[in-house]
Amino acid sequence: MIKDVTDLDVYNLALELLTPLYKLTNLLPPDHRRIKYQANEAGEKIAPQIAEGFGKKKAPREFCRFLSMALGSSDELITHIREVKIVGQRYPRIRQEECDELLERYKTLSKKLNKLHSSWQRFS
Repeated sequence: MIKDVTDLDVYNLALELLTPLYKLTNLLPPDHRRIKYQANEAGEKIAPQIAEGFGKKKAPREFCRFLSMALGSSDELITHIREVKIVGQRYPRIRQEECDELLERYKTLSKKLNKLHSSWQRFS
């Protein structure tokens, strides 16, 4: 039974992925700080959006709306990681394999968010 937002896998995964995201974006050179800022911002939005929606879980449409926003942030972040991967082709500190691994983990998060969203949509 889900009693707290911390019982949701998507919430925990969103928080867990912040550490590897920060490690990756900190490798970006200063002239790419915009990508760093936008990637970190998108990643940092996901868990709070899930938490805010969870607080409104008795109104399934509201919970779905916040899950949809979290999914949008996750998908946005996937694009930013792809940008980091492109930039990383010129900087050996940024390993393509690390980008690919993080991409896959955020794709998994997006799929899980989408599945949770679909499940809750049936209630509304």
